[in-house]
Amino acid sequence: MKIGYMRVSTFDQNLDLQEDALNKEGCDKIFSDKISGAKSKTEREGLRNALDFMREGDVLVIYKLDRLGRTLKNLIEMVNDLSKKKMGLKSLSESIDTTTANGKLIFHVFGAISEFERDIIRERTRAGLGAARARGKFGGRPRKITDEKIKMAKRLHADKSIDIKDIIKNLQVSRSAFYRMLQM
Repeated sequence: MKIGYMRVSTFDQNLDLQEDALNKEGCDKIFSDKISGAKSKTEREGLRNALDFMREGDVLVIYKLDRLGRTLKNLIEMVNDLSKKKMGLKSLSESIDTTTANGKLIFHVFGAISEFERDIIRERTRAGLGAARARGKFGGRPRKITDEKIKMAKRLHADKSIDIKDIIKNLQVSRSAFYRMLQM
């Protein structure tokens, strides 16, 4: 059985193009969502219903891969989940059908490329951080509380005639930041 799934990101978009393609493909039942692709499959009620409806041997038919998942990792996870349940995926625009040997091969190649890409990004990030540290630069948010501000906070706090509210206002810090400064 062919189960169709279509999705648009906003309510002002319409599903007509996808619906026409899925009907032309001969889908027996079609589910839809009007929600961002960034939402997980558990948040997309139409997708969840389509997956619950499907049985062994069924094929989930989509108009385009990006209608199913936002990242290659999401798509590969989805295909693996379907495969474990002995179900397939067919994307009409990309002509990918995981019920065929060629379709499975394409998805395995996508998975290998995705993993390679993640490893390359991780290596470049580590190398960049190491080079920055070697030059004395450290990542993260810049410190707002300087050593000079800490000394001033301690001096002002030592003068019991000055109200804490005035010190905080003068230093432009929160009450909790002020008390942290006193412990530094």
